[in-house]
This record gives sequence, C-alpha cells and structure tokens, in this order.
Amino acid sequence: MAVSDDSPHRLTREQARQIVLRATMLDADRPTDLMTVVQRLTALPVEPTRAIAPSYDLVSWSRLGSAYEPRDLDDLLAERELYEDADGIRPMADLALHLGDMEAWPPRDDAREWLEADELFRTEVLDVLDADGPLPSREVHATAQVPWKSSGWNADRNVRMMLSCLLARGEVAVNGRAGTQKRYDLVERVYPDGIEAVPREEARVRRDQARLRGLGIARAKGTVLPGEPIHVGEAGEPAVVEGTGGEWRVDPAQLGRPFEGRTALLSPFDPVCRDRVRMEDLFEFEYVLEMYKPAAQRRWGYFALPILHGDRLVGKLDATADRKAGRLFVDAVHEDVAFTQEMAGAVDTEITALAEWLGLTVDR
Repeated sequence: MAVSDDSPHRLTREQARQIVLRATMLDADRPTDLMTVVQRLTALPVEPTRAIAPSYDLVSWSRLGSAYEPRDLDDLLAERELYEDADGIRPMADLALHLGDMEAWPPRDDAREWLEADELFRTEVLDVLDADGPLPSREVHATAQVPWKSSGWNADRNVRMMLSCLLARGEVAVNGRAGTQKRYDLVERVYPDGIEAVPREEARVRRDQARLRGLGIARAKGTVLPGEPIHVGEAGEPAVVEGTGGEWRVDPAQLGRPFEGRTALLSPFDPVCRDRVRMEDLFEFEYVLEMYKPAAQRRWGYFALPILHGDRLVGKLDATADRKAGRLFVDAVHEDVAFTQEMAGAVDTEITALAEWLGLTVDR
C-alpha cells in the first residue's frame, strides 16, 4: 500500500485483479438486482451480436445468474429507469451528466458540415418520427440531399447515419427495440422533462469517478474505443502494479478488502475484457475477438467467451446458441492453463447454467 500520503499505492497483480473483479461484481458476492449492476458499471454494452446472446444480456447474466431475464432490462427501459445512447445502456439518473456533451456534438468538422448541408434531410427524419415513431432505421424513409461519404460500413446508409447523429446530439432517443434493432423516437417521448445539463467539466469529473468505481483500477488515459470509455482521468488515487509499467488510478474504497472468487463466462465486451491492454497487463490473458476473421484463421472461435475462475482468466468457450434447434453447441473449451478437475467441473457447471438460462440443451 502507500508508504506516504504522496506515494502511489503499490499493488501486486493478484491484488489488482481482485480489485477489478470486486468492482465489476464478479466475485462471489453477487448483486441481487439489475439496477444495481447498471449503476455500478455505469453502462451496459450495446453490442448486439447474438452468437450466444447480446452483450447487454450476457454482462447482466454473468453477474445475476439465473435470476436475470432479458425482460428485466426491457422493463427498466420502458419505465424510464434506464436509457440507451450510442455508447451504452445507462441509468436515467445519469442523463444530466451527458446532456452537455450532446449539446456540444459533433466534435468533428466533417459531421458538422454534413448536418448543415442536410438540414432538410434532418427535418424530414424528425417529421417521420413525429408522425410514426418509434421506428427502426429501416422504416424511416427520407432522402439525403448530400450522401454521407464513407468507404466503409456506413457507405450509402444515410438514414442510419442521420439517426446516429441525432441520437448523439440528443434530438432523438432510443424507444425500445425490434429484436436487436433500435427503435428511434423523438427525444421528448423518452427523456423526462426538466433535466438540466451538468456543466461539462463537472460532468466529466463525475463520470470519471463513477467509471472508476465500476472498474476498480484503470489508466488515466489511452486509446479511445467505441462505447463507454475505458479510462478515468484523475479519478481515484495513483497506484503502481508489479510487472506493469506506468501509473494506474485505483478506487481507494477497494483497497485492503477480502476477496472470494467464483467461475463465470464473460462477454468479449464485458468491462473486465473491453480494455484489452488492461486485461493483458493485469490478467496476463491473450484474447482477440475473431468474428471478423475468416473461419480458417480463427484460433478460439467466432465469439469466444473468456472464462473466469477465481481471480484469473483461464480459457475461452467457443459456443453457439441455435435457438431453432434448441441447442447450445459447444465446439471447444480452450484451456490457457491446464484445468484441474475442480476447474473443469466449475466451468461445466457454468456452461450448463448458460444453456438453461437460454432455454437450450448443451450439445458437445
């Protein structure tokens, strides 16, 4: 621990891992309700890949187990206890911390210039939602005067890009889903009246502090990823972790607490895993999401789930949920370390629990 008031906390890798797992609610002391999970994590990931289940459901299930049902999330969204933006599913109580950034959006000139050139298109999209919303993007029929310029995924997807821009600006909001497809609506039909934006600098500090409570230990800054940020600015207190370079920021409330671990299957977008650099530094765990690779080049599978046991990430589960067949097909359990009999039994129990939660039968 710290040797003086000015010195960073000195942690072993084991201590740092346990701080992460306590903070992210993946220790043996499970949370009991979904709202507690979202409040602690600050956001559920909105990545919708359904090889097994959408990540917002997997992250919730990893913490709550069989007590979690996807309709719990739908209910909290419908009751306006939660809301969804472009980066995550969040507590509605945190909306005021994000409104200032929405009002200042977009940060880039190309998006600003496109919106200015397509003012008629923007108005047409809002008029369609006013008349018929909530709607998935494919049912919003409007014509861009100036197409969005992209050589990638978003080429010729003008309506989707306009809706994404308006969501980021706080002019439209997500009002339910059709499967994994967002349904867009006018913001006044979703967000409560009378919420005032917290000043942006104060909001940034408060978001960093809340994010650190949900991560336990993280870097002050680094590479920006899509979705909820993975860095925490000057929140918390400085720390150094043996075997890693540079300084970390740690939540002092997590220091010196006992730890009891458990076994869990994690989404690749779980807060433990999203920051691949932190994961490699603290858990010494190699992982690459391979769903964008050709099948012949995959080592672990299309959407392999990292396997947690105790305070270590010990392997990957390559599995696919086939709802029509009623089967959870387990193609492989990749062991990064040789599983003991106890580890293998605990992992098998979690695979069975996952299948039961999905309403499927395990097929090996």
